[in-house]
Amino acid sequence: MNTALGVIELERKTGSKGRIFSFFGGYWAALQEWRKREKLRADLSYLNDFELNDIGITRGEIDYVVSNCSIDPRGIRSAGPMNV
Repeated sequence: MNTALGVIELERKTGSKGRIFSFFGGYWAALQEWRKREKLRADLSYLNDFELNDIGITRGEIDYVVSNCSIDPRGIRSAGPMNV
């Protein structure tokens, strides 16, 4: 067997496996992100109205806050690693 042909064949085999793992990796990452949002939604729903008001949101804004975690509902950028 030619060495170059062996390398090309190896790339072909590992390339398809890499795509399969990447495909499932994307789904796994999306599932993990969904689970984090659901936990945040449950945690915020557990708070009473006074506690929610204390952090600057209302009960009606919980779904919005959960789906837009990086956006502050008051229009101010959330403090991230760059804004601390």
